Amino acid sequence: MDTTTRPTTIRWEESDDHVVTLVLDDPDQSVNTMNAAFIDSLDAVAARLAERRDAIRGVIVTSAKKSFFAGGDLRDLISVSPGTAEASFEAGMRVKRSLRVLETLGKPVVAALNGAALGGGYEIALACHHRVVLDSPAARVGLPEVTLGLLPGGGGVTRTVRMFGVTDALRKVLLEGTQYGPARALEAGLVDEIAADPSELLARARAFVDAHPSSAQPWDAPGHRIPGGTPSHPELAAQLPSLPALLKKTGGAPYPAPRNILAAAVESTQVDLDTAFEVEARYLTELVTGQITKNMIQAFFFDLQAVNSGAGRPKGAAPRKVTRVAVLGAGMMGAGIAYSCARAGIDVVLKDVALEAAVKGKGYSEKLCAKAVAKGRTSQEKADALLARITPTAEAADLAGCDAVIEAVFEDTALKHKVFQEIQHVVAPDALLCSNTSTLPITALAEGVERQDDFIGLHFFSPVDRMPLVEIIKGERTGDEALARAFDLVRQINKTPIVVNDSRGFFTSRVIGRFIDEGVAMVGEGIEPASVEQAAAQAGYPAKVLSLMDELTLTLPRRIREETRRAVEASGREWEPHPADAVVDRMIDDFGRPGRSGGAGFYDYVDGKRAGLWPGLREHFTDPAGQPADLTGMKERMLFVEALDSVRCLEEGVLTSVADANIGSLLGIGFPPWTGGVLQYINGYEGGLPGFVARARELAEKHGDRFAPPELLLRKAERGETFTDS
Repeated sequence: MDTTTRPTTIRWEESDDHVVTLVLDDPDQSVNTMNAAFIDSLDAVAARLAERRDAIRGVIVTSAKKSFFAGGDLRDLISVSPGTAEASFEAGMRVKRSLRVLETLGKPVVAALNGAALGGGYEIALACHHRVVLDSPAARVGLPEVTLGLLPGGGGVTRTVRMFGVTDALRKVLLEGTQYGPARALEAGLVDEIAADPSELLARARAFVDAHPSSAQPWDAPGHRIPGGTPSHPELAAQLPSLPALLKKTGGAPYPAPRNILAAAVESTQVDLDTAFEVEARYLTELVTGQITKNMIQAFFFDLQAVNSGAGRPKGAAPRKVTRVAVLGAGMMGAGIAYSCARAGIDVVLKDVALEAAVKGKGYSEKLCAKAVAKGRTSQEKADALLARITPTAEAADLAGCDAVIEAVFEDTALKHKVFQEIQHVVAPDALLCSNTSTLPITALAEGVERQDDFIGLHFFSPVDRMPLVEIIKGERTGDEALARAFDLVRQINKTPIVVNDSRGFFTSRVIGRFIDEGVAMVGEGIEPASVEQAAAQAGYPAKVLSLMDELTLTLPRRIREETRRAVEASGREWEPHPADAVVDRMIDDFGRPGRSGGAGFYDYVDGKRAGLWPGLREHFTDPAGQPADLTGMKERMLFVEALDSVRCLEEGVLTSVADANIGSLLGIGFPPWTGGVLQYINGYEGGLPGFVARARELAEKHGDRFAPPELLLRKAERGETFTDS
């Protein structure tokens, strides 16, 4: 007969033959996290195991939740301050001491991973002698803490280094934050077995216990050597100077987590295990008391969770799934949208003016599928099924029955009107009507259809198959039902939706334009172009500003600028040119350099590949007698000009949520991740909102009114508030 007791978050179940199953099951949460209740429970379980060491045969650790364990409680971590740092440090050490009891029990301890075991969940598994994972799409293992500005603080750095060696631990597990599915986890050595179903999972765990009456960790065995050695060994010593190159993706931007992970990994090899745990804990404490980690947790957990869970979706509208979508236009964007929909299991009719063009558009999916099969990311059978869901056509009649339309033709209002008028009576009578556009006002585009309440904007980002964001634009006549359906469609194809109101450029295109203009304006001020690019890189932007302008082509921003100017003047307001305008006009009109697609822009190109900054920039724009570049000031100009315009978007009602602003800027337009997004950057600026206002005024005095703090920012600063949705 089993005897069962119930600690707060860990259930102890002991079989008649004295195998203990520790069932992780927090009664107050849908997932298990490393909160205070869990730490207390783990202490109690560790003490009980130590007391009954001689009476039990082994231990199986599993979970009653859909996931195994979700990791550290981020509500606790984001609230750590210098005043509570010592308590946070001690909480982490308590976890490690209890897990150390588990792995030194002398009896076999098996992790039966029934779902996701990420972060703290995988650290629990690392403290076990054997790891079995369920063969399920939901099962993921790894240590993704770096993506939140953290490091694994439950022994993850110390143990993976002892398993794989410093270099492999950094590359495979620690610095990339890779989440491994079951097959890849087994191949990489993160788990030992895969089970086909839950009953086999527990059976395999039990089999290991039966076959290993005593167990210990490899690093506790006499004479254990860390793979690849320690810094005192020639093999690792020769590699040490090159290890900082693993941090190259930071581009000089202020990301302390990778740096701390690297330091903890190397230092942990030079001390005993318990001291290594302490080294790891101190590096984590430094991170959780810092602003950058708080920014990243706020954005990539709390804000992202709010956006994806439907904070911007109208309440009360019943969920609906799209079964058959018409994609109009088989160019790069349309082809990518078709692939994303088909990958999500939706039947796609891909239409273009000529069948050859539509077939070529499907070819994009064929290439992606072939690459995925070659890399082992999918099977040929699954790839064939995906491709079978895409039907290329030139005939409008083939769109009959489609319950959603996504138009992705050239950015021309008349053309978009024409393609919708051709198909609006062919598709299902209540089909959702979506236009993929980056700048054209949705309200004006809606005039081309009869059912304007079913018309909405979906702004995809290129390349669609890799970019996770979709900006949903609600026009003046868009109904809540259409907005809810658009939101559901974006989630159905596994993208992240932000919701904005109609405006020229919406949110993302408008704000990224401020970044580009600022960089180009610096060139016009005589600043060395290489310094402009370096400032963007050091600020943490994934694309340097002048290279990004070349990719977009200089003619596109000029066309948008002229359309905007005409709209401003038509409304009776005075048009104010930007300092970047004169540079763009000279580049196009005087030098014939329209960007990469034209073979020449701010950069030179050889066979379509970037070949360095155009030397003529220095000749025609750079002031050789100018002052040395102020990289700090240049970085802040780029960051501030985007953050300030985002406040204006909030003030004008273009944005309706802080989370949408932060996530849209991070996932859509490359705002540096360390900031936590455009509005979190303001929250976390030194001195808070008042400090940000003071610095904005300095920039405005020096560089112009585009840096003047908006009224909304001034009010919040005066009231001691921050930008938050709560």
